[in-house]
Amino acid sequence: MNKTTLKATAKINLSLDILGKREDGYHEMEMVMQSIALHDKITISLDDSNAILLKSNISWLPLDERNLAYKAAKYIKETYNIEEGINIYINKRVPVAAGLGGGSSDFAAVLFGLNRLLNLRLTKKQMIDIGVKFGADIPFCIKRGTLLAKGIGENLSMVPRLPDCHIVVAKPQFGFSTKKIFELFDLQKVERHPDTKLILELLKNKDLKGICENMVNVLETPAFSLRNVISDIKNSFLELGALGSLMCGSGPSVFAVFDDKEKAQYAAMKISKKYNIREIFVTENFVGNNKE
Repeated sequence: MNKTTLKATAKINLSLDILGKREDGYHEMEMVMQSIALHDKITISLDDSNAILLKSNISWLPLDERNLAYKAAKYIKETYNIEEGINIYINKRVPVAAGLGGGSSDFAAVLFGLNRLLNLRLTKKQMIDIGVKFGADIPFCIKRGTLLAKGIGENLSMVPRLPDCHIVVAKPQFGFSTKKIFELFDLQKVERHPDTKLILELLKNKDLKGICENMVNVLETPAFSLRNVISDIKNSFLELGALGSLMCGSGPSVFAVFDDKEKAQYAAMKISKKYNIREIFVTENFVGNNKE
């Protein structure tokens, strides 16, 4: 086999808490993270060129070492002395710089694909150890599902999965620097922290409504200070019948959870028109293995 195709799934946070700053400069996190069905499609093939070639359907996407998928291929090639050429095509659907972990998931998919094609026999633990060197979201994107993440995101535990639901993801026509959001974050100004233990109990009880009512992301405060429209989008989703709505990661995307697909589709249409949002998706929580 010299070709494989994988799904690089996006992620949302059912909760995102920051407990403090570590000695290494990173923030100590506690998050309940969820894979969703919205995904990029990554096709990887090998040849005898000894080069790395990255292509995409998005014309402005960086196709060199600025791209995490390229970084994954370069790491594998150099670490394991791979002589074959590596060709990667990213059919990109997950919005860029959106808080959805798209680049991290592309990195994870390339690791999975090359592990399979080159018969490297890397375990998930070994892939996670590689991934965390390149990004805090990559370990989750390797493991996927519904997980409790601690540390900077690398300490992962399986938790009861999110009940089936319909999720609308809206990406406004601007981006945020994750670094900027964390610089603006002030632990003393957090008015409400997520109750992680409660969320885990609600997941265990399959209480979708209760989960949605208790979703909290402490990074919303600095994000709202930059662009209050994110708060407006959240409130509009709730007015349109969402069980809950939250900013994705460090933003600026907003997701909303619905128990009815028609309600989700109607809300997506209304939000798209009201806020002139081009990148809006109706999807669901992802359950499955990293296979096409």
